[in-house]
Amino acid sequence: MGGSRRGVVRVAIPAAAVLAVSGIAVIGMAVSGPDATPGSHAAERVARPQVPAAQASVGDPDDPATWRLPIEAYMPTAAQERLITSTRDSLIDDCMSRAGYPQWTPAPDLPEMGGKTLTDWRYGVHDASAVARHGYDPAPADLAAYDEAMEVGAVDESGADQGQVKNCVIQVDGTVPSATPPALVEQIKGESYEQSQKDSAVVSVFAKWSTCMKDKGYSYAEPLDASDDERFTDPYNATQEEIATAKADVACRDKYQLEKTWFDVEAALQRQAIEKNQDALEKAKSDTASAVLKAKTVAGSR
Repeated sequence: MGGSRRGVVRVAIPAAAVLAVSGIAVIGMAVSGPDATPGSHAAERVARPQVPAAQASVGDPDDPATWRLPIEAYMPTAAQERLITSTRDSLIDDCMSRAGYPQWTPAPDLPEMGGKTLTDWRYGVHDASAVARHGYDPAPADLAAYDEAMEVGAVDESGADQGQVKNCVIQVDGTVPSATPPALVEQIKGESYEQSQKDSAVVSVFAKWSTCMKDKGYSYAEPLDASDDERFTDPYNATQEEIATAKADVACRDKYQLEKTWFDVEAALQRQAIEKNQDALEKAKSDTASAVLKAKTVAGSR
C-alpha cells in the first residue's frame, strides 16, 4: 500500500509466512474488438483483439476506500488471494507432515492494518470519525488482531529447519504457482504514486492544505508530513495532540477535495503506463488465470 508510512505499523513477518504466502496478478478488465483496417475482411479475420487500458472507478465519492485505480485490474482480488494462499498452505502442510513434522503449521494470515483497500490510506487518513477516536493510528481492534497473529506465527514448535520448509515450497510451486505480481505492476503502482506528487494540480492542492493547516495552528508542508510526525509514532497511544492534528488534517483535506485531486492525477498516470505496457500486463493476466485454475483443481480434489 502506498501513502503514509503509518498505513502499516509493523512489517515483520515470520519466515514461514513469507515462504507460504504469495500474491498474484489479477485478471483485468478486458473488452475485445477487431484490430483491422476498415474494409479489409482478411485483416478482420486475423486481427489481434484490442484490449483497452483499465479504467479508474469511484464508488462513494466521499469515501476513498471505495475508489479503484486502473492498475488494480492487474492485482489480486481478495478471493483469488485466499484461494491461492489456502491451497498452497495446505499442500505445504501435507509435505511437512510427510517429511516428519506433523506439528508444523503455516503461519496465520496477518490481518489488514490501517487501510483496507489500495486507496483507503494511500493518500492519508480521510475518515473524520475514525481520527476523532484514535488519530493517525489503526483501530485498536486491528492492532490487537495483528499482534495475536504475529505471536502465533512466531511460534513453531515442530523443530523443522527452514531448509525442509523451502524444499516443500519448491515442490508446491510445481503444483500451484505462487504467481507473485510481476515487477511491472508494482513498478507502475509505485511510480504513479511518486510522479503524481509532482503534478501541478497536486502541488497546488498540497499548498492549499498547508495554508489551511497553518490557519489552524499547524505547520506542515505536505499532508503526509502530519501523519508521519515523529510525535505520533506510538500506535498504541493516540494523544489528544495527535487526535486534534488529525481532525484538522481531515477537515483541510475535505475543504479542497485533496484525495480526489490526487487520485485523478494518479489514475491518469497509471492509464498511460498501462497503455504502453498492455502486452506484458495481458501476459500477467493469463498467468494468473492459470494459477487460479490450478488452485481450484487442487482444492476440488482434496
